[in-house]
Amino acid sequence: MIRSTVAHVDLTALQANFKAIQNFLAAGAADVKGPRRPVPQVIAVVKANAYGHGAERVALALEAAGAGLLACADIEEGIVLRRAGVRAPILVFGALSVSDLDGLFEFSLTPTISSPAAARAVQAAAAKHSATLGYHLKIDTGMNRLGFRHDNLRRTLPELLGSPNLRLEAVFTHFATADDPERTFFNEQREHFETALKTIEAIAAGPGPADAGHYLSGKVLRHAANSAATLRDSRVWYDMVRPGLLLYGIVPPPMATTIPLTPVMSLTSRVVAVKGLRPGEGVGYGLRFHADTPVTTAVIPAGYADGIDLRVSGRCHVLIRSRRVPIVGAVSMDMMTVDVTGLDDVSPGDEVVIIGRQGNESWQQIDAREMAAAIGTIPYEIVCRIGARIERQYE
Repeated sequence: MIRSTVAHVDLTALQANFKAIQNFLAAGAADVKGPRRPVPQVIAVVKANAYGHGAERVALALEAAGAGLLACADIEEGIVLRRAGVRAPILVFGALSVSDLDGLFEFSLTPTISSPAAARAVQAAAAKHSATLGYHLKIDTGMNRLGFRHDNLRRTLPELLGSPNLRLEAVFTHFATADDPERTFFNEQREHFETALKTIEAIAAGPGPADAGHYLSGKVLRHAANSAATLRDSRVWYDMVRPGLLLYGIVPPPMATTIPLTPVMSLTSRVVAVKGLRPGEGVGYGLRFHADTPVTTAVIPAGYADGIDLRVSGRCHVLIRSRRVPIVGAVSMDMMTVDVTGLDDVSPGDEVVIIGRQGNESWQQIDAREMAAAIGTIPYEIVCRIGARIERQYE
């Protein structure tokens, strides 16, 4: 049995988005003065259950499309991907200081090392497993979450670079304001990162274990650009970029792009009841919506337990019979109500589009970016919060 509310995930659109991003990078790499630069690789970000789309199926589809490296948030997410059959390298973005590190070795995961404590823990685990483990080094260039401080590397990095069981494969950072074109801090972080790269090169070339000098061999890669940074500035593409939201066909606001992207997920349901309200009557908990005139409402079996934000009431619409109808009254755990007054013959069983398209006109589409703007949040939250009890149907 399938519940009425279903998330449809278009894996063909996902793969097309991946290819479109690759083409965008190839065109940008060619459109530079001087010698043509290498086309950046794509790190396909599938953390948070692939932004709510379903990590196992999404990761396998991206691997089939040519993704050479996937990225997730923690070891547990990486294990889920391996058990689903993913064979491509998997980068773990998150902190490792308090994690069970055995999973890195059992499931062939690539850790991010972002602190001296994590470096010591991963080195000890690698020695215990008699293994040499490749890792990505995270530099904190001003976001002040994870990462070795960019201005303290000469003190903190030598021990890590000298770790006998660890092999540096890449260096990266994370931008705090890539999606805010008015903020100059983005460029400050870029400059900090490039200075840090020179500092790391100098440390590796200086006195210390001979194998630390492998940084100079050109094998160590660099990456910094999430979706917003990829669109904003080709100077930060470096060797790899890390699109997340773009893969799923959503452009991070307030940015725009000419990349031909298609939203990968739609969220649909069915009308389960149609009700009439007399003037003065209300709807739902708290009776937050009152009818001034006769009103017809339809009940939809999707609520906050399914990830529908409480703030959508009075601010967002759904599509029924290719018409936009407003959400009214409080969203409850399992249901919400919409005003279908004037919409002829709405009846139980009619399709409801909560996110997606119902018709060919531009106004006959509701996307995660529109919903996010209406309630004052970001599209990442809209798609990531779609609940576990919502079945994903893959197309």
